[in-house]
Amino acid sequence: MDLRSTLLLIGGSACSFKLLNTAVGFLPTPEPSRTKAWKWRNISTSLTHSSLTGAGAVLCFYLQPHIAEDLISSCSLLSHSLVAASTGYFIHDFLDMALNQPLKKSWELLLHHSVVISCFSLAAASRLYVGFALVSLLVEINSVFLHTRQLLLLSGRRNRSGPEILSPRLSLAFSITSWLNLGTFLVFRGFTLCWMSRWLACHSEHMPRYVLMMGTAGLTLISIMNAVLFYKLLRADILKNTSKSSNNH
Repeated sequence: MDLRSTLLLIGGSACSFKLLNTAVGFLPTPEPSRTKAWKWRNISTSLTHSSLTGAGAVLCFYLQPHIAEDLISSCSLLSHSLVAASTGYFIHDFLDMALNQPLKKSWELLLHHSVVISCFSLAAASRLYVGFALVSLLVEINSVFLHTRQLLLLSGRRNRSGPEILSPRLSLAFSITSWLNLGTFLVFRGFTLCWMSRWLACHSEHMPRYVLMMGTAGLTLISIMNAVLFYKLLRADILKNTSKSSNNH
């Protein structure tokens, strides 16, 4: 795939996710989330991206295990297309947040997306480091549960200790999603980012300095953001419930 085809794929992906985002607005929306219609559309679109790219990354490594042996120069049509399509999604989501959400609420994600777009664009355009970008897409497996949790909260389906209790069944759904989110967070965010950092350090002599600096800065920023996010999730879903349970006894 040449550079022109790559740019067309990135642009086509961005437009496709924009169309999906618009289409979600015409679907039935849970009543509690109607006051936050933009957020519901945004997270629903993000869930679709996470489901596709998380499964796609696993499929790439399964069908083409040689990619894992050389994350710098190994590149296949499937892996390259997946990274390019994901770049298009992050461009769409960056613009969606920038246009619809106050900067004070979105600056962290805008910064995160800027880093990802820069790194993925480099991989897609040069056809180098595609394998490394593919490893980072394994993080999206956790994002499936993270976005599902957000949609449950928007729809009012909180856990038993929350202010909105619709039914024990829905409370159980939130609880299961919460635990799956925390578990996959440790595996597919924590372990993956640690492995990527170690790999970057071990292969630093094989990379141009600007690529090494870009990768190091990106991984450092994303690791810090993920550590903060994990603490917030742990405090909201586990520590608060434990504290309330202790007070009740």
